[in-house]
Amino acid sequence: MSAFRTASGGRIDRASPLTFSFDGVTYRGYEGDTLASALLANGVHLVGRSFKYHRPRGILTAGSEEPNALVGVGADEAHYTPNLRATQVELYQGLVATSQNRWPSLRHDVGAVNDVLGKFFSAGFYYKTFMWPRSAWEKLYEPIIRHAAGLGRAPETADADRYTQRFAHCEVLVVGAGPAGLAAALAASEDPDARVILCDEQSEMGGALLHESDAVIDGLSGPAFVRDCLHKLRARPNVTLLPRTTGFGFYPHNFMGLCERVTEHLAHADPRLPRERLWQVRAARIVFATGSIERPMVFPDNDRPGILMAEAARHYANRYGVLPGRRALVFTAGDSAYRAALDLRAAGVEIAGIADLRDNPSGLYVEKARAAGIPIYPATSVSKTSGRLRISSATLMRKGWTSGEEIACDCLLMSAGFTPTISLFSQSRGKMRWDEALDAYIPAESVEDERSAGACRGVYDLAEVLADGDAAGRNGGSGSPHAVEAIATGHDGFRGAAFHGGDPRKVKAFVDFQNDVTAKDVRLATQEGFRSIEHVKRYTTSGMATDQGRLSNINALAIVSQEIGKPETAIGLTTFRPPYTPTTFGNFAGAARGKLFDPVRTTPIHDWAAERGAAFEDVGIWKRAHYFPQGGEDLHAAVARECRAVRQLVGIFDASTLGKIEVVGPDAAEFVERIYTNPFKKLAIGGLRYGVTLREDGFVMDDGVVGRVAEDRFHLTTTTGGAPRVLHHMEDYLQTEWPHLDVWLTSITEEWAVIAVQGPKARKVIEGLVDGLDISREAMAHMQMREGTILGVPMRLWRVSFTGELGFEINVPAGHGRRIWEAVFAAGEPYGITPYGTETMHVLRAEKGYIIVGQETDGTAVPDDVGLAWAVAKKKHDFVGMRSLGRPALSAPGRKQMVGLLTKDPAIVLEEGAQIVEHHERADAIASGSALGHVTSSYRSETLSRSIALALVKNGRARIGETIDIPMPNGRIAAEIVDPVFYDKANERLDV
Repeated sequence: MSAFRTASGGRIDRASPLTFSFDGVTYRGYEGDTLASALLANGVHLVGRSFKYHRPRGILTAGSEEPNALVGVGADEAHYTPNLRATQVELYQGLVATSQNRWPSLRHDVGAVNDVLGKFFSAGFYYKTFMWPRSAWEKLYEPIIRHAAGLGRAPETADADRYTQRFAHCEVLVVGAGPAGLAAALAASEDPDARVILCDEQSEMGGALLHESDAVIDGLSGPAFVRDCLHKLRARPNVTLLPRTTGFGFYPHNFMGLCERVTEHLAHADPRLPRERLWQVRAARIVFATGSIERPMVFPDNDRPGILMAEAARHYANRYGVLPGRRALVFTAGDSAYRAALDLRAAGVEIAGIADLRDNPSGLYVEKARAAGIPIYPATSVSKTSGRLRISSATLMRKGWTSGEEIACDCLLMSAGFTPTISLFSQSRGKMRWDEALDAYIPAESVEDERSAGACRGVYDLAEVLADGDAAGRNGGSGSPHAVEAIATGHDGFRGAAFHGGDPRKVKAFVDFQNDVTAKDVRLATQEGFRSIEHVKRYTTSGMATDQGRLSNINALAIVSQEIGKPETAIGLTTFRPPYTPTTFGNFAGAARGKLFDPVRTTPIHDWAAERGAAFEDVGIWKRAHYFPQGGEDLHAAVARECRAVRQLVGIFDASTLGKIEVVGPDAAEFVERIYTNPFKKLAIGGLRYGVTLREDGFVMDDGVVGRVAEDRFHLTTTTGGAPRVLHHMEDYLQTEWPHLDVWLTSITEEWAVIAVQGPKARKVIEGLVDGLDISREAMAHMQMREGTILGVPMRLWRVSFTGELGFEINVPAGHGRRIWEAVFAAGEPYGITPYGTETMHVLRAEKGYIIVGQETDGTAVPDDVGLAWAVAKKKHDFVGMRSLGRPALSAPGRKQMVGLLTKDPAIVLEEGAQIVEHHERADAIASGSALGHVTSSYRSETLSRSIALALVKNGRARIGETIDIPMPNGRIAAEIVDPVFYDKANERLDV
């Protein structure tokens, strides 16, 4: 048996001993232990060094708010995780843990010199130092600061574990499975149709009831009552129980993020299981039953190893059978610490005395302590402590005394009362109010459909906690009350810095343990003029630790309040942000890592193109064939050949990446009419129409072709990169602005492979492949579609062109894409068919003056700016962005308009993005004044045997025929402003 382990008791499995190591030393524990409880059982209190001063630190709490016992865990680099809280790390066979923030060892840390030099490292010292000499910042100060920053170390090998994510919906989500949470879940799940999820961050559900020694509920002990509740909940099919699951983030519309630790506690996990699972839960109602956190006392040297929270000590003794020491001194301002002292005394710890800040402490637990012969010191504080790596004594100071009494002890238990855990409630932007009786903020007004129950809203009496949880589960209803026999501890407490008789400018009385923020640091912030607690937080870093101030906030508020003479309500409260506790990056990333971090998305034709040596480029999230080089061709030679083929013969292009959305329903036509600028209600079945979508502000968002498949069905296309954005835009309007429209939207981008056949010979290539369709000029005009089959495969055939030539787009199910592509290619070989890539597509469309959204548009272009005024209906009642188009600024003179550019030297290809200025006769003249615009697209046109460009130019259309300059490093390049359509302005080549 370990030196500080009781002979019996606790919830550990004494028949299952385990070995583990900490800093290379092997220790023994039991199944059911945490790393913290096992270390304490072996007499290990020193577990780390503080961040700034490198002071020795020990285990302070028993929960996720632990500020000191941050350790690295992992037997190898691939499984190493830094900054885990030892209080939450479940023990398993062979666990390897190391301390952090020390060198060369935990007992002998060179960084402890900072403690000696502490007067130079007061709050905000970094704002006032490192200023001189200026040249030393980059080479001296910054490297040193970066080396010292942070806690722990990042592993150097990729994480070998797997993480998963899932979505869930429920009627009631209960966060916290203590007495209030259990009562809420039981009440809510009485309705068999109500899906209930109960989660708790601990390995076992039950909260404080798991270490409760006195209370009796419905005739059962605390642990037995928990067991009975869980048995009932497991028997209900509508209940999901999630232990080891932290509710870390509360987001709008009752959306909660939960992190479930699935295999982190196992020595040998099933490789099919993830280490963690991210639950993204949408709940109709949420009940927060997150309990409360015991506040530390602020007194000189209150951070030595061996000093811990009183309730934490009780927790370790009753739940794990672990003694925090042999001789304990208690420092408190409430009755709960007396209960802890009595439980520890029963477990075998000598209680050297109880120092109570209250003048006349009273209550049943106080009387029990007196009856047990425990010395009680009323109106007494702790003025200092002694001990290098663990506390060895403490000095008690009575009010009015000038000297104190030193008492030997190897642990000191402190309690300044309890603070409701309002972190998740705060994340929702719910309003809180200050409760003078509780000395704390509690939830007041909810923003979401949420209720707080139990200690997290300041209800501490066990019977009231259970009733409060039951009412929350029933959403205000009432059920059968539980019969409870328990002694209430009240809610007395203390906030701020305790009196100690010393010089407050010299002692180190810690408020925020992890960031080494002392009471004098907080006072200094007020002396510097800071009045808001948010400003004090940033100046001192109090509340910026991993617990986000759950331990320190109330004490810091009280000190500021005392210093500036204003109540806590006038100072404010810091904002709690997600995540509630530190959460692994793997949990958020899920499967999105390695190749899946930036997935390679390919079309059904991709492999065919790769086999023929295509060069690929990334377009949005897709890999697209950029060009098809032959015989050692470079980009320019290949593109020139491909352009000639399309203009003279026929080309084949993979357009599968175009975004595709199907709009279906009785109100489909009305929906499409409202989304696009041009009219669609009267579009005939089988008709195609180019469409433009705007943002609410009237600027061009995307474009594409819309086909009417049936009276209630439309097939929409978007740009390759715009598909997710457009679908989100449509869903947003459908769900929030037009929920009455009977329409549903489906992304079909990956359902269809799209084969574009473009060029004068296009019809001849495919007419023998389509089954029974007449695709002659007379039967199927430009901008029409037909449904049918091609080689027996279902097909939507569109007569549409992005090249200016006769063109068809063959839409077939993706699974048949390559087979149909190969058949089309084979049919086209007698006609000189040539595969072409995106670069050729860009050149051909630019010759026709067709825009690409995101290239000719810059986020501030309205349709008229890019020559699309014709696509804006004048008689429509409404469409997205319509009212914004009426703003004077969007039609004012001087707007940039799309034009074409022809350089005076036809061999010069302009740089895309280059600025445009007024013309000057001297090519070497320095540009002055504001730019007129910029080049949006620029290519060499094989068709025109010269360079061409598109640009946005101020008053561009009015300046056609004028000369402007493009200033470049080697001088100005002169160009003439021309019409943006360079080729076949009459569209004669389309109508064949």
